[in-house]
Amino acid sequence: MFKRRKLQGRTDEQLLLMRTAGLLVGRTLEMLRAEVREGVTTLELDRLAEAFIRDHGGIPNFQLVPGYANTVCTSVNEEVVHGIPGARVLSNGDVLSIDCGAEIDGWNGDAAITTVVGGREAGAGDDLALIDATEASLYAGIAAMQVGGRLYAIGDAVEASVRAAAERDGRVYGVIDEYVGHGIGTKMHMDPQIPNYAVTETGPKLVDGFTGAIEPMVTLGTTDTKVLGDDWTVVTTDGSRSAHWEHSVAVREDGLWILTAIDGGQSVLAAHGAAYAPIDAGAAGPGEGPR
Repeated sequence: MFKRRKLQGRTDEQLLLMRTAGLLVGRTLEMLRAEVREGVTTLELDRLAEAFIRDHGGIPNFQLVPGYANTVCTSVNEEVVHGIPGARVLSNGDVLSIDCGAEIDGWNGDAAITTVVGGREAGAGDDLALIDATEASLYAGIAAMQVGGRLYAIGDAVEASVRAAAERDGRVYGVIDEYVGHGIGTKMHMDPQIPNYAVTETGPKLVDGFTGAIEPMVTLGTTDTKVLGDDWTVVTTDGSRSAHWEHSVAVREDGLWILTAIDGGQSVLAAHGAAYAPIDAGAAGPGEGPR
């Protein structure tokens, strides 16, 4: 007999704790984005992130992953994910993805952004289109999350968004299918795995209080990747550039709460036709509103 897979929901108290960790991740990424410039090394960014997280009462949860010693992953150009910070000096026009996580009081947040070194004015048109298409697919996937809906509708929405962008932009985008999103809570990586691409199955039903990390990775070419000799850094086999966006999200009966977004996702959810539902619907959630 097969057992039906049932997802676990979090209580309001647990979601508030996750919001504290998620908000720290969001603010760490906000700080790092302002520090990205030509001449900075990826290790310098990593050290800034560790200091910021620890100074604000958090633990860099990437350091809790066996074999990984850094606070963030910094993936540059053809690097898709898991790039190790080091002596690499950033140059204007580089495409940089920063993946970051933090734990506070035993609860976790995880998010990623992609930016261009030197700002958008330094970016190539293809790179900017890729970054924008990947970010839009993240929010399309998040907007597909609803109580009673199916888990794998997330990947369906992500891939549909990327395909629509490819047609609109007249470009070839590859949706990476070797790496997936995940549940998140008392650990950074928890079941279930959450595909960032369309699959034939529907998956389990989403429940009130479910928390997951959605993280599409999209390239300007192939979907084939390989891992470099450091056993971490994943690159495209054809050298095409890649973008990676991620948020940790809570699904609630009356809408969504993006735990790692500074404003909880209020503005972007409205733009995608999804309801914004922090714990207290009548007021800003912890850390939201004026700073």
